[in-house]
Amino acid sequence: MTINQAFAIRVREILKEKKMTQYKLEQATGIWHSTMTSILNNRTKASNFKSMALIIRELGYTVSEFFNSPVFDLDNLEID
Repeated sequence: MTINQAFAIRVREILKEKKMTQYKLEQATGIWHSTMTSILNNRTKASNFKSMALIIRELGYTVSEFFNSPVFDLDNLEID
């Protein structure tokens, strides 16, 4: 799994937990719908940290809390 795939999985997991829509997250972060869809559907090669940080903040997590998930286990990530 790539880092972008893991990021998308984690965001979707938290959205589901919080019963929050992608639209609401887009509105809160100011990230365009097409960009958010690309991030969450793994159509981007590399998400920039600014977008990631905006998403993490609006989900109500710290960076360390967000990345403290089994999906980011380095043994399972493809790092090219």
